[in-house]
Amino acid sequence: MTEAEIRLSRASASFPQDRTCPYQPPRAYAQWRGESPLTKVTLFDGRPAWLVTGHAEGRALLVDPRLSSDWGHPVFPVVVQRTEGRGGLAFPLIGVDDPLHARQRRMLIPSFGVKRMNAIRPRLQSLVDKLLDDMLAKGPVADLVSAFALPVPSMAICELLGVPYGDHDFFEECSRNFVGAATSAEADAAFAELCTYLHGLVVKKRAEPADGLLDELIARQLAEGHLDHDEVVMIALVLLVAGHETTVNAIALGALTLVQHPEQIEVLLRDPAAVSGVVEELLRFTSVSDYIVRMAKEDIEVGGETIKAGDAVLVSISLMNRDARAYENPDVFDARRNARHHVGFGHGIHQCLGQNLARAELEIALGTLFARIPGLRLAVPLEEVPIKAGHDAQGPIELPVTW
Repeated sequence: MTEAEIRLSRASASFPQDRTCPYQPPRAYAQWRGESPLTKVTLFDGRPAWLVTGHAEGRALLVDPRLSSDWGHPVFPVVVQRTEGRGGLAFPLIGVDDPLHARQRRMLIPSFGVKRMNAIRPRLQSLVDKLLDDMLAKGPVADLVSAFALPVPSMAICELLGVPYGDHDFFEECSRNFVGAATSAEADAAFAELCTYLHGLVVKKRAEPADGLLDELIARQLAEGHLDHDEVVMIALVLLVAGHETTVNAIALGALTLVQHPEQIEVLLRDPAAVSGVVEELLRFTSVSDYIVRMAKEDIEVGGETIKAGDAVLVSISLMNRDARAYENPDVFDARRNARHHVGFGHGIHQCLGQNLARAELEIALGTLFARIPGLRLAVPLEEVPIKAGHDAQGPIELPVTW
């Protein structure tokens, strides 16, 4: 047992745990709220870890350069069992530290800026209108995930990247297996299939340039030697998977939360301009990404405890967003709340690059959904809605609705 493991060996509660209500933190997390901003937990492989639960402390740590995001480090913590055999693979943007992270991010920032996202809003609105037309034409009951929540971000990220949407069944299944497979063998197979597909796409685009972010990377960064072929493939993989896996859950979980709080839907119906604030409160309240993983590079004092170099650190997004020191009545979903300082997109240098796109998708999708179907409701009891495991992005697997 290492020194860090001996010091943290009193940790007993396992992390993460499954939710019982789709939009509430797991019941077991209640024991960690309100006592200390830092507690001790145990990962699936028995490794002890620090869990940061305080809003202020978490935000401070997420900008602290003494915490590393280097997934390639030999002792970087592994939270999901299916990824334990993938040591050493540091994904671009999300699994690397500066200066490499900053170099990759600078290449992509212009493509995700507010100006560009505002320019694609009319196209997003057209996509949303068409999907709702189709769903309404078929009549109730519908699965809101497959009929609406999944195709909105999938179409959007395909158009932004320049990936053929005609291939969506293939890469959506690969993406689903990559991030949600039961075994590492299944996840690795899906990862290999995605890499092969994107390798071929980049080769084709080099020969036949078109419009899209990948074409821009090839023309400006690959051609000028700032990126190599494999880096373009891995950046494409990260953007394609992250671009729809998180937003599909956010749309579905947002719709579910609203239909369970019908009085809050009235906020949208009375004032369509309020949709931006409603989305921010949904991001705070539901916390689709439940936690962020880091490793300490140096000793850090937090809340009267010492995080030692080499320790595993998990920053709990769901508990930070429910910290009573940051939000009044944090367990109340209040569509009029000013929740702008939530950490639903993370915080610091690794804060979600695609947050402007995600906000545009959520605002248009949820605003239009309830404007056109104000009587939307669940077709089954809440407890019968199947939801994802605690180590995945949180959200319903299927969402049967009627109107």
